[in-house]
Amino acid sequence: MPLTLIISSHVAASRVGGSAQAQALAAFKADAMVVPTVLYGRHPGWGPPGGAAVPVEAIDGMLDGIEANGLFAQTDLVLTGYFASAPQIRAAARAIDAVRAAPRDIGARKPFIIVDPTMGDLGKGLYVPGDVAEAITADLVPRADLVCCNAWELERLTGAPARTPTEALAAARMLGKPVVVSSVQREHEIGVVYADRREAWLAAHQRAEKAPNGTGDLLSALYGAAVLDGLAPSYALARAVGGVAETISAAHMWKASELPLVAMAQRLKATSPHVRMERLA
Repeated sequence: MPLTLIISSHVAASRVGGSAQAQALAAFKADAMVVPTVLYGRHPGWGPPGGAAVPVEAIDGMLDGIEANGLFAQTDLVLTGYFASAPQIRAAARAIDAVRAAPRDIGARKPFIIVDPTMGDLGKGLYVPGDVAEAITADLVPRADLVCCNAWELERLTGAPARTPTEALAAARMLGKPVVVSSVQREHEIGVVYADRREAWLAAHQRAEKAPNGTGDLLSALYGAAVLDGLAPSYALARAVGGVAETISAAHMWKASELPLVAMAQRLKATSPHVRMERLA
């Protein structure tokens, strides 16, 4: 079975961060090793989250234990998300390098690295310390096989606008590596753009008034699952965005304040009839 290393937040009562990503990946029979960067009781959007950041020494120790069991050589996917300090980011960068350098059997697939540069959003601005944002840009983005960000984060990374599909495509190509960018606006729709040097796609659907926290974490996990399944970028985007859209719709229908990931496990695997695909380049 595929094995994923997730370095991100653990939030006990909210379906966000690394623990939520592990739940989503379980629907695809992908095992997850979660190394938490913070231990919170709830998402900070609800108020003071409780808990605390994980000391970098503990993170290094967890990663050392995983490596000592020979599991870096078996890691197929790495997902990074929320960090509380720059030293945590440097520990994650060392782990990514070690995963890539670990000896593998002949013919084994190379690990795929997805970096979610979790640092801010439209209307909120930067919600991590400045040195954390700088370390993500300097130490994690260059190591990514795919950057999975929102439009505001792509704008910060590139200095270019990224609100519309055309802007997002241009900004993504400035970054110089494959990008999945969410929160892209077009009239009554909201969408996600995939772009690399050869092709670009928009997956759009009707904009919801409000969505539970954690949609970005879910998107990166679902796209990672599609990579593990060997899907081409357009199919990976369609399935990942479809899973997010259907989960948001179910949350509204059930009046759920958190993403209903367990209840939606089967729907995460299917494309959604409500998602419209458009080739941009």
